[in-house]
This record gives sequence, C-alpha cells and structure tokens, in this order.
Amino acid sequence: GKMAGVLERSYIEICGFERESVLRFRQITLNLGVGLHSGGVKYADSAGGFSYEDSGKLLSVTSNRFVHWSTSGDTVQFVEQSLDTNLLNNAVRLRIPNCLLLPGGVCIQETLNNIIILIVTSQSVHRLVLPHPTRMYRSDLVTELQMQSIFTDIGKLNLNEPAHSYVLPFAQGTQTTAPSTSAGWISHQGEALFALASPSGAITVVTLPAHDQDGTVSILELKQSSMMQRLAGWMPTAIRGDQSIPDLAISLAVHQLEDDTFIFALCQDHKLRMWSLKHQMCLLVTDMLEYMPAGRGEVKASPALAHKLRLFFSSSIGLCLAIYLAVPKRSQFCVLQLVASENNRYSLDHISTLFTTQETLVDFVLTATDIWAVWLDNDNQTVVKYISFEHNTTGMWNQVFVQPSPEEEVHVGEDQDPRVRAFASNVSAETDVSNILCLKHFTTKRCFQLQGSVTEYEFCQEDYHLLQVEFWSKFYACCLQYQDVLSTPLALHISPATAMVCVLKKGFVSFLLPCFAIDHLYLSSDDYLISEEETPIAEDSEMSRDVLQLVHCLRMVNESLPEDMAYEMEKALEDLLSPEKVSEKVLEGLLASDNGNVIQDITNKLQDINNPIVAINMLLRELDLETDAETDSRHTGQSLRVRISLSQLYGSSVAASLICQAVCQIAMTRTLICRDLLILQQLYLRIGDNVSRHTHIYLARVSVRPQDLISRCSNLLCTYHLLKQMSLTLSSSVPLDILNADLQHLSVLELSDSTTPTSRRSVLNPQTVVELFYQNVARKAIMSQIFSQQDVEGNQTMLHWPQMISSVLTLLCQFLWPSNPSFLFPECLMLNCQYTQLQEYVRLVGPWCQVNVGSYRFVLGQCYLASGEGQKALQCFQEAAAEVDKEEFLMKLTGSVEEAATTTAPRLLYYNKVLRLLEDIGLPELVIHLATLAISEAANDERIQVIALFVFAPCIITFSYSHSYCRALSSILTCIFSKLLCCFVLCVLQVVSIIESRARAVDLMTHNYYELLYAFHINRHNYRKAGTVMFEYGMRLGREVRTLRGLQKQVNCYLAALSCLRLVHPDYAWIVQPSSGAAYERPGTSPKRNYDGEFAANPVSQQIDILELKDLEKEYVLARSRLTLAQQDPPSAAIAGGASSQEMVALLVQTGLFDTALTLCQTFNLSLTPVFEGLTFKCIKLQYKGDRDQTEVWNWLAANQLPTVITTKDSRSVKILLDLDHCDELCSVSS
Repeated sequence: GKMAGVLERSYIEICGFERESVLRFRQITLNLGVGLHSGGVKYADSAGGFSYEDSGKLLSVTSNRFVHWSTSGDTVQFVEQSLDTNLLNNAVRLRIPNCLLLPGGVCIQETLNNIIILIVTSQSVHRLVLPHPTRMYRSDLVTELQMQSIFTDIGKLNLNEPAHSYVLPFAQGTQTTAPSTSAGWISHQGEALFALASPSGAITVVTLPAHDQDGTVSILELKQSSMMQRLAGWMPTAIRGDQSIPDLAISLAVHQLEDDTFIFALCQDHKLRMWSLKHQMCLLVTDMLEYMPAGRGEVKASPALAHKLRLFFSSSIGLCLAIYLAVPKRSQFCVLQLVASENNRYSLDHISTLFTTQETLVDFVLTATDIWAVWLDNDNQTVVKYISFEHNTTGMWNQVFVQPSPEEEVHVGEDQDPRVRAFASNVSAETDVSNILCLKHFTTKRCFQLQGSVTEYEFCQEDYHLLQVEFWSKFYACCLQYQDVLSTPLALHISPATAMVCVLKKGFVSFLLPCFAIDHLYLSSDDYLISEEETPIAEDSEMSRDVLQLVHCLRMVNESLPEDMAYEMEKALEDLLSPEKVSEKVLEGLLASDNGNVIQDITNKLQDINNPIVAINMLLRELDLETDAETDSRHTGQSLRVRISLSQLYGSSVAASLICQAVCQIAMTRTLICRDLLILQQLYLRIGDNVSRHTHIYLARVSVRPQDLISRCSNLLCTYHLLKQMSLTLSSSVPLDILNADLQHLSVLELSDSTTPTSRRSVLNPQTVVELFYQNVARKAIMSQIFSQQDVEGNQTMLHWPQMISSVLTLLCQFLWPSNPSFLFPECLMLNCQYTQLQEYVRLVGPWCQVNVGSYRFVLGQCYLASGEGQKALQCFQEAAAEVDKEEFLMKLTGSVEEAATTTAPRLLYYNKVLRLLEDIGLPELVIHLATLAISEAANDERIQVIALFVFAPCIITFSYSHSYCRALSSILTCIFSKLLCCFVLCVLQVVSIIESRARAVDLMTHNYYELLYAFHINRHNYRKAGTVMFEYGMRLGREVRTLRGLQKQVNCYLAALSCLRLVHPDYAWIVQPSSGAAYERPGTSPKRNYDGEFAANPVSQQIDILELKDLEKEYVLARSRLTLAQQDPPSAAIAGGASSQEMVALLVQTGLFDTALTLCQTFNLSLTPVFEGLTFKCIKLQYKGDRDQTEVWNWLAANQLPTVITTKDSRSVKILLDLDHCDELCSVSS
C-alpha cells in the first residue's frame, strides 16, 4: 500500500514557525529628522515576499530560499528563510521614525550581483543594496551546515547617505500631502524608481540614480492633463487638467516592456489607467464597471476604496491583469490580457470573470493559470481559496483547509492535568504557546494565584482540580487572544520557480501543502462533497459514488459524536484498551441518545451504498501505508556536487518543523477517519442482512469478512494514534557526559550503518522525536529514493513544491510506519539516547504490532539498562533472541562479526554482542547468567560448543576478577572444560594470546592485565613464564610511567621476576628479553593481523637476548637506585626513569646519595672516581659554608650509611666525612 495520490484541487495549511522563544531581530533605526504628519496619517499593516530566480534549482545556493517582510507603522521587518539550510543573521527590523510604511511600499528585486530592497514611506524613499548569495559564496558547492544571510552586513550600510535615502519634499506637512499607495522597481539602467499615488490624483515618479553611479534625484508627475494635451481634445476643456478625487489611485502596479515602463493605476472612479513613463502620457483608460453583470449604477455612485490590482507576465501568455472589484455581496475578479496594436495603441481582452461571496479580501496573487486569494470572514477567520481562471466551468473555488482556531473551551477529564489537556488538544495552540515570551511570567503568576486561593491546610483533590481548571482556563484564554493576533493574515506569496504558496501572517508564515485524496474527502465541506463526482481512490464512477457516500457517512458520525465519547475513544487508545470493544460501547451510547434520529439517517445512507464492504476496503487500502520496498540510502553514481546538494535539501530547521507538523496533521486527521470508520463498521454489523445483493456476491468472491475489516481498521487506528503521539512528543536534551557514556556503550553493538547524533537542540529550541528522526536519519534516505533514478545534473532538476513535499511526506510516513520492515525510527531514538520516548513508543506499539517483535524487545532492554533495571533488560534480551535470524535489525546487529558470520550461529553472535554490552556497562552478574544460558543452548551440539567457547572466552576471561566473581566463572568454565578437553590446550593458548595483546595495548595504570597473566602462570607453576611477564611489565613501566609510583611498581616487578627465577632449577633460570619493537610501539596492534586486517606474515628472525639471574639482579639494582633517587628528589623521577647506569651514578652523586652510587658502581663494575670527586666537592662546599646552614648537611648525611652514628650537633660534618678509617675503607675498596 501507499499514500493516496495528490489532489491538486485542495491544499492544507501548515504553520512554518519553529519551537523557539523568539526570532532574534537586529534593530536598526534610521532617523531622517522629519516630523510627524499633523493629520495623523495611518496605513494598514502589510506584508510581502520575494523568491530568488534560481530558488527552484537543486544545484543552486538559492534553492528553496526566499525573503518575506511585514510592515506596521514606521517599522518594517525582514526575514530571509531557506528550507535547505539554516541562515545566520537572517532577521532585521528597520524603524524610520515618523515615516509610515505605505501599502505596497516594499519591493525586492534581484540583479546579477545584488539584492536591492526598495522602501516607500509617507515622507521618504529608500534603497538598500545587499550582496547576492551567489557573490557571498563563489561556488554552488557549499558544504557548511549554516549559511550567512544577505542581511549579515546590513549594519555596515550608512542608510543616511543619498544613495540609500531620500526625503520627499512634496510629502511634508499635512495629511493631504501624504501618498496613498506606491510601487517600486529597478530600471534596466540600474536606477531605482518609485511611483507614488498623490492625494491630488496625480502619480509622482521619483528616480534615484544607479547606486554605483553619481547623479541627482529626479521627480516626475504624471497628470491627467498630460494625456489631454496629446489627444484630439475629445473631452471638454473645462475639465482638462482637473485633478479630482475620483482619479486617486488606490492600487498601483508596474511592468517594464522593452524600452518603456507601464504604470497601471486602479482609481477610485472604478477605472483602470495605463501610463507610459517614456512618453509621460496615459495610453489606456478602461471602466471596470463594464465587466459587472448588473448593478453598475449603484456601485458607480460610491468611490472605490478596496479594489486591488495584480499583474502576471510570462513569455508564453504575455501580460495579464487581475482586478478585484470589492462590491458588497457581489465581489468579483476580472482577468484581462493586454494586447498591443500599431502606433502604441493598446487594448484589454477579457479572459474571465470570477465571482466570490467572501467579504473582506486581504490579498490575492495572479499566476499563469490561477488566482489565489485570502479573506477574513465575518467571524474574523482566515479563508484561503484558489481557482483556475481559464478552465473552470462550474465557477467553484478550490478549498484550502486552513489551521482551525483552537476550541475556546476544552473538556478536562477528572484524571487529567488541565495544563496537558488544554495545550495537547490542538497542535496549533501548543506550538503557538511556545512562542509566547511571557509564558514563564504567566505560569508563575497563575501558580501564585492558585496557592493564594487555598486558605485551608487540608484541601480535597476534587476542589484542587476545579481550582486548577479555573486558573488554567484563564491562562488558556490569554493564549488564544495572543494567537488570534499573530494569526491575522496580511498577504499571500507564491514562488514562481517552485509553485510554493505561503500565507504571510502577523506573527509567522504558514505553508500550503497539497492534500492527499482521503484527507481531502474527509475534510471537505458538505457543499464540496456533494459536488464531487469521482475520486482517484476508486477505479470507476460507480465505486466513486460508493466511496463518496461512505465518506459522507463518516462525517455524519463525526458530527454526531459527543465530546465525552470522543475523549473516551482517545483515552482507550492511550490505555491500550481494545478499540473494537470501546467503539462498540460508543455505538451503544449513540444509539441510546439518538434523539435527532441521526444514527437512523446514517443507517439509511449506509444502506444506499451498493457495495459498502468494497468501499470500506478501498478506504482501508488508502489508509494503510505498509510497503515491502527496501530502503537504500546510498547515492549511487552521483557526483560530489549532487550528493552535497541532496544532503542539504529540505534540511533546515524550518523545513524539518514544517514537514513533521504536516505528518502530525495527517496522523490527526486519519486518526479521526479510522475512529469514525470503526464506529460505522460496528453499525454496519448491526444492520445484518440488510445489505445489497452486490455485497453478498463480493464477500463470497473475495472471502472478506466484515470482522476482518474491523480488526484491520482497529490496527490502523492504533497506528495513526502512535504517529500522532510521536509527532507531539518532544525529544530530551541529554547532558553531554551522559550522552558520551551512552554512546560509548552503544558502540559495542557496532551498528555502523546507523547515523550518530550530529547536533543537539537546546532547551529553548526543542524538537519532537519525529523531527529528530527526520534530520538525523530519514531525510538522507528519502532524498536518495526520490532522486535515485534521475539525472540531476543533466536535467537541471527543478524543485516543484507540490510534487516534492508530497513525495517527502509519503516516504517519511512509510519510514515511521511500525508495520514496515524498516526499524530506523526506534533505532534512531536508541542511538540518540531518547530512552523515555522509546519506552513509550514500545508500550504503544506492543499489543497490536506483529512486525519486528524481537527488535522492539531489544531496544526496550536498552531502555531498562539506561534506567538501571538490569534484570528487566536481561529478560528483554532473552526474549529478543528468538527472532535473531528473522528481523533485519537483529540480523544487522549480529552480522557485524564478519569472520564468524559464516560459521557461528546467529543466536550465539547475538549473545556475544549482548555480553559485550553488559561487560562494557559493568554488570558481571548478568553476564554470568546470560553466558550460562547461551552455553546451555549449545550443549547438544559439539561443533557449536567449540565455537561458543571461542566466541565467549575473550568476553568471559577479560572481565573483572574479584574473588566471588572468579568462583562463579570457575563453575562455568569447569562445566565447559569437562566437555571440551580435546580443545582445551588450544583454547588456553588463544586466551593467553588475547590477554597478552590486550595487556600490551592498554594503559598500564588503568588496566592491569600483566598481574592477571602473572597469577595465571603462577597458578600453573610456570615460574619462568611468570618471571618473563613481570620483567616485561617492569620494562614498560620504565618507558611509559616515569613517576614515583611507576618506579615503585617497577622495583616490585623486578623483585617478582627474581623470585620466580630463583624457584627454577639453576640450569633453567633464564628468560628471553622481551622485544621493544613495533608490537609495543603501536598500542592496540593485533597479534594475528596487520593494519589492513590481513593475517600478518611470519616475523623476520632477529637476534635473541638471553637474560640470566645475574642480569635481572643488575636491572633490579639499577631500578632500586632510580627509586632511591626519586624518593630523595621527586622531580628527578622523569629523568631517572630512562637513565643508564653511568648516568645514574652522576645523578646520585649530584643529589648526595654516595652510598647508592657506590653500590651501583660495584654492581656494574664502574669507576669510583666520579663518586670521590663528588664527595670531595661536597665537603669543600660545606666547609666554606660554616655553621650557618646545617639543615642541608644533615639531610644528605642521613641519606648515606656512615660507620658511626653522629649524635653531637657541634661536630664538624667535614671532619666526620673525612674520618681516616672511613677514607681508608673507601681507598681499599678503590684499590
């Protein structure tokens, strides 16, 4: 199954704001020194948008990029947005004191090198010249995750310069001098031109020279008299040159054609005038009332105040004009085409007249085929519609399902938190509330008020709940008022390149997305549904009729369902109750309270359907998103440029929020469809045999039972409820230390194909778990599938918004669909440490989903591990083992051990992964339990037992080895070895080899595997091998740990090695000196394989050094002297650690350790001369010091062993040291 085809006739509105506290605008104030108009001029708030010319090209810096603005009073704010990448410094608020922004007073145009913004106020005109994005980034190959906006350097502009601002001299003074509307454009020569509608009826054109050229400002006034002087004088001279109020332009539009510029003015006298700027004359006057079918006289008597004019030009159809005539109860659009003849004569051909019953038009846009319009109805609600002005025979406008206003009152159950119920009942309310800056203030204030209302020490739960409802209802009402203001529509924007339609509102931007067929039918009003004749859901006209009738029944069920019953159904889904039983109970309630015979009407309409079972089956087929298609996220055969562009496509936070809100909207709508369909099927079962003969024939032919359809519908209801909940669930912000620790544990699973988290949202900018999944995993796979079969570079792929967004939503919903083989969504939650959300997901999906059962148990075990519930996790891991060779995720989990994949059972590989995970977390008891279980499963297969030992031995042996733990391990190993004596020797050698490689690879001061090997060899009475291990340990300590602690350990190691060799027969008291080659210089080197993973070649034979007992004794004396030196002078430990015997003698003498130096000389047969020279120098030095400082003398004397004990403090230290007997002893030794 797949999602229904897109119906181009209807769209759905999705708000495009992010969940952030506030958009950070840079404030710029431009003070021109002008005063406020004395008449108190006021203009309505306005808005507009600009899309780049290449915004529809995939391989462009400006793809899916646009600018929108809004004006209010003397302030205009600009926001540049991109659906592909996040833009930095993209919001600017410009305030021009005392200069009010005119309607249509902002225009943005694009040149090769610049983006030029034209602004018209009541007293001034402005031009902002900004760099074009293609000049900011010289190459289309942009790899940054974020890009700079064109507004980044706007603060560097001096807006007071003549090139940027000009004060209108004719607009100063009273209200009568202020222009009413305006238009702006850039000429082919680069000049900035502004057309302003003067209150006197003239059109004033202000021209600023090109921004990179010198020149003066010119002002031209287009008057009606200029036309009269050039024409034959067919009007009376009395009115020639008259500037009456009816000539006042209320809407202006400009179009450049070849070397001339045409200014179109729709005036208060209901006439359209076309002025030539080149000839400064009016070329055309058309009375728009001629296109009205009736009532012209009544309309003509009153001036036009709300008429609007729009233009559209393309090379294929030429220049078209659309004029909106605002007439109470009879408003209409007229579409005209400009036709040129010889001698600069022009006329207008009538194309179409379209009528509308809406009252207050906010804005409209003319495209090549359609008119899009946005209104405010009598209840101040937004209405958006569009219509084809050429191919429309019925005159019916196509629907746009706008975001409904939140309910003013929300039903709160006794078991519900009022806060959760109020803001979870409506997506729009919830997301808008996140934008309220004073939310914290409001919340705190309400909490204090709530506490102040409680005057008793004891307060019952019911009264407290009522107080909560009361105070949070007030807060909810404040939020609704705030949302009403922000949701006020100001304009429409349509991108010519991508056909993307946006509604620009006061507080945010909303996007219009194509509506899928089944959603279109369910959301359509009754008038539209009655007019439908066919639907793409059905295959023929007869089936289309049945489907439409069925949808009409669903809408009747929805309208008849009381709020408490709807809440009961929703709560049943949350509590994992059977939807079938609850729907049957709800139907009983509807039948019992059917006062208006609504259920009877539904029954009658249901019986009119020829094949209700077929129609129900078709709806279920469209609702089911299950697919067997495998996902492949690889960009095969595409260039680097294409791959980078695809990696950024629809990757901004705005696009992610928009797409995931659309998924939420779809899930909410289809949850209602499934709910109503389930109730309707229960009603159909009650009808019994009162079905048509066609239905019986169909049931007999396809063997479909109504009960099967109910069960299928119940599963779909649970699925869409799950999607809705996940779309509303916010992700958690995981602290960095916890995140790193969890990711380290998860790395043991070696899920190499999975995407690790790349970015973290702050608490102020939260994202839902579906957004997290889309950004980190799904988007890459979706774009790969969409463009896998296209030649992106050769065809210059155009990004058509309706087609692209429909494909993205289709694939994203399929990735989220729990019954599909793909397990990417739960895996993404696990890898991003969203354990609470993942646990809730598994809870909701558990009772009814029969796909990926083992995978769900595994990730649930991960959740339990994260929360410290090890026993529950172990139980889940054991349950998942049964599905190891059946599910894609578990097969990927076990298939990473390549060398064992062909010989080892998948189940044993799975146990190996889990054991390693438990080992890494540090749960030895669970390891023993699971290892025992795994070995017992392999007890009846000799071959698998051997393999199991090879798989599990490294994991078991390299664990912590406390006494109780070793005893437990011993019992396991004894059981194993009793059956595997034939391979015991090989296994031990392999285990020892693995531990040796591990010992040589890890930090000596963190993991002590050498002592484990020493204990192992001592236990086996292999003393020479034990001595070798300890000697190697001591050598590494001398090289790698040159600290006092390291030297102490080295001395102990050499002592242990000496003790081992003294236990061996003298003929065998030797060891092979451990190599200091590459194996120890590269930590982590495998003893069996080289860097590329191939089996290492046999080592080249090298000279082998044999160390006897006397050699070890020398090394011990040298190590002991190093330790003595470090104890006397700790800073010298780093130097002494690698010093030779000769160097050590010098260091010892320098420190005053003459006895130690003497012993070292005797051991290594070195000359005693350095010792005597140092001793003599020390004595002479002390002699000259006298008795002033005896502390140093006693310190170094205490460090040497003297023949007599010095007890007299007054004795001369030099005399003592030069005692003849002592010197004779030294001399005799020297001789």
